[in-house]
Amino acid sequence: MIHIHKANPSHIQGIKKVCSDGYWATYRDIYTKEYIERVIEDFYNDERILNEVTTSDRYWGGYFVAVENDEVIGAGGGGMIGETDGELFVLYLDPTRRNEGIGTLLLEAITQQQKEEFHANKQWVSVQKGNEKGIPFYEAKGFGYEREQPVYGNEEGEYRSLRYSRDV
Repeated sequence: MIHIHKANPSHIQGIKKVCSDGYWATYRDIYTKEYIERVIEDFYNDERILNEVTTSDRYWGGYFVAVENDEVIGAGGGGMIGETDGELFVLYLDPTRRNEGIGTLLLEAITQQQKEEFHANKQWVSVQKGNEKGIPFYEAKGFGYEREQPVYGNEEGEYRSLRYSRDV
């Protein structure tokens, strides 16, 4: 049985693995190897994840994990980017566990936190242009396309992010 709950330090290695593996599976045909390695090194390292599972405020609500048989099979997190605007910052699954509803469960937990704790009434997400795993998922969850912008850490500008939002 899959359980969704707030992450703690015992989940660090599982978060690191699922986010790194998920990032590779999602972007290997979109980004360069060097860019993927840089993003994984920046975001999915032990020190940063430890900080992100032990710190929680309205700007970063902490990681939520999907756990089955003591194994992290999905991880996600978000926070507030405005007075009533929340954002989903990260959501990855074990690539072998797609289409089982795990992403939906994580998104629901993050959305519930943003609504109940932070009073969000709108939620945002950025999806890489060409991400055929993420775009259909978010559109099915009621997110609508708003605009295009450069991707984080992409000084050359060849990678573009699509901004989506929905009312919550």
